Amino acid sequence: MTEEISDLDMALSSGITAFEYKQFSRAAGLLSPLAEQGIPDAQYRVAIMAQNGLGMLPNPLLAYTAMKRAAEAGLALAQHGLAFMYMEGECTDKNPEKAVHWFKKAAEQGLVGSLTTLAMMYEQGHGVEKDLDEANRLYRLAGFDER
Repeated sequence: MTEEISDLDMALSSGITAFEYKQFSRAAGLLSPLAEQGIPDAQYRVAIMAQNGLGMLPNPLLAYTAMKRAAEAGLALAQHGLAFMYMEGECTDKNPEKAVHWFKKAAEQGLVGSLTTLAMMYEQGHGVEKDLDEANRLYRLAGFDER
């Protein structure tokens, strides 16, 4: 079991390194099998590559499915990414309410970008009831002065 875990960790580490160094074909080859095994860090990166056609042909269905699985597993970056997919209607139907749900999940884990986007959504009444008090509270949590 220990050898299996270390092989898995090595493959994940190598795949993430390839991704970070923009060696997307290599990253896709290393991370795709791990994503299929349900590893959120691999799923998130496969989703980014599939969404943008990096190291593979663009594949909106794979991008959405992998991002959603990683988000449901609790990966904050994937929750943020899925929220943007819903907000922009990329790889899935536009759904501001679902975007708010996933931005909240990522914001609960401290992602400043999610807090800021959520604040803007409350400020504009996009996907939620317009609430300037909540918008200002979220902006403050994100480190901004009151608007």
